[in-house]
Amino acid sequence: MHEDISEFGRSLPPFRAIAGLDLGTKTIGVAVSDGMRTVATPLETVKRRKFGQDAQVLLAILKARDIAGIVLGLPRNMDGSEGPRCQSTRAFARNFSALWDGPVSFWDERLSTVAAEKALLEADTTRKRRAEVIDHVAASYILQGALDRLRHSEAG
Repeated sequence: MHEDISEFGRSLPPFRAIAGLDLGTKTIGVAVSDGMRTVATPLETVKRRKFGQDAQVLLAILKARDIAGIVLGLPRNMDGSEGPRCQSTRAFARNFSALWDGPVSFWDERLSTVAAEKALLEADTTRKRRAEVIDHVAASYILQGALDRLRHSEAG
């Protein structure tokens, strides 16, 4: 696992997509990048069951899309500290890394759900539809932030 997003970027093979995951207590939002790793696209929301079942669904998505690495949203507190949700995300990452050999990194997701909700409201999305898509739209905000930082660190 890579705490540093630049280190994560260096571990990736060129021209392969990466995925962003927004781990909620009931769902996992999934977003994917293009092969050039410039644009994040919301993909789907996976209903959480048990870890083994969730992992199998995610592994199937990663394999089908030839994903090279994953970025997990890290739900820090607004002051930057880590609470129980961060510990849960880190535990998920450790367990998932035992099943998948690609690199895994984290991205501060503090405002991703807020930004996703705002974008959906501006798009005049119905409340029911917002509830259906918020997690994978939030995952795309997480992934886009990581993609932008990766591109910036490559340029710098």
